Amino acid sequence: MITGILGKKIGMTQNFDENGTRQTITILKVGPCTLQEIKTKEKHGYSAVQLGFDETKESRIKKPQLGTLKKNGVAPKKFNKEIRIVQDFTEKVGEAISVKMFQIGDFVDIIGTSKGKGFQGGVKRHGWRGGCETHGSMSHRAPGSIGASSFPSRVTKGHPGPGHMGNERVTVQNIKVMDIIPDENILAVKGSIPGANGGYVVVKFAKKKTIAPRQKKTEETAQE
Repeated sequence: MITGILGKKIGMTQNFDENGTRQTITILKVGPCTLQEIKTKEKHGYSAVQLGFDETKESRIKKPQLGTLKKNGVAPKKFNKEIRIVQDFTEKVGEAISVKMFQIGDFVDIIGTSKGKGFQGGVKRHGWRGGCETHGSMSHRAPGSIGASSFPSRVTKGHPGPGHMGNERVTVQNIKVMDIIPDENILAVKGSIPGANGGYVVVKFAKKKTIAPRQKKTEETAQE
């Protein structure tokens, strides 16, 4: 089976559970994704599939990749990613992977790109406390001492400081699937996920939740 799928963040909303507690909900458009290529352990050294999501023009695809797509008889897509596969994989090139692979109650890991905030100082970027706000202070938000004079007489590598903030790959884990609308390829998950509305994401089955709710239910039924 395929362990993940590609999608896009639509926006956020809220709902209320049976106890009246408000819950934050993120809406995703997940799939349908085209299976563009299958990579095997014998030929490539690992087992994975390449998925494509969202229509695009052929002129926006690099020629080597476009040649592979034409060879496999699939249309080019805007967002392409490799997803690892596990045993019992039966899908073929050209087939569509949809949101139906998930069920309500599943836990997923979502990978996205955080919002870019440009060049920022240390107070905003790292949460520095800042200097004194009293009269006469000249270092309200400026960096203080960042290195030692005697040893090692230099600024250590990786020391936090001002710089580019955001626009990084971020993974949120163990996000619960709250609702699914298969006809519209909509996946509603609990909580927030990285990125702005319209940003592309990768949705995978959670690694740290070894037994999904439907698998646990199947095992209990088998034992009975």
